[in-house]
This record gives sequence, C-alpha cells and structure tokens, in this order.
Amino acid sequence: MPALWIAHVTVTDADAYGRYAELAGPAVEKHGGRFIARGGKFVQLEGRERPRNVVAKFPSVEAAETCYHSPEYQEALSHARDASERELMIVETSE
Repeated sequence: MPALWIAHVTVTDADAYGRYAELAGPAVEKHGGRFIARGGKFVQLEGRERPRNVVAKFPSVEAAETCYHSPEYQEALSHARDASERELMIVETSE
C-alpha cells in the first residue's frame, strides 16, 4: 500500500534548512518518493500550527522508512536538526 510522509515544520535557520532541502529532495526521489505538497496555503484546525507542511508519497511504509534511515537522508537531516522544529510521520494510505 502507498504511504504518505507528512512533516510539519517551523524553520529557525533558513540557510541551514536550505541545505537540508537541497539534499532531502534527491534522497526522497531515490527511494521512490515524490512530493505532493511543499509549503503552500493551509488551514490549521487543531493542534500546534507549523508554517511549513510537506507531504511526500512513497510506494509503501517500508520505502518511506528506508528513505528516512538512509545515509543520504540522514546527511540531509543533519542540517535540519538545529535549523528547525518539526514533526514527521509516515501514514499508510488506503489507495
């Protein structure tokens, strides 16, 4: 089943987060993911609001999780850790 990688982000260091974004995109694509939302208009109905929301679609939960743990994504993530506050989850879809 396909899966969505959903991130809610507050960027605290735009330069460092930019380096994360440059590296994260190719890592996601390498593992079969494609971005379906990157920022853009949103309406916060419940919970903590984060100004940046990103959704990527992967072929499976396993592919998304493998991407997260890959050396390529971990290198990207090293730039985001001190440059953002974020939540990230993987959700299997019913498609």
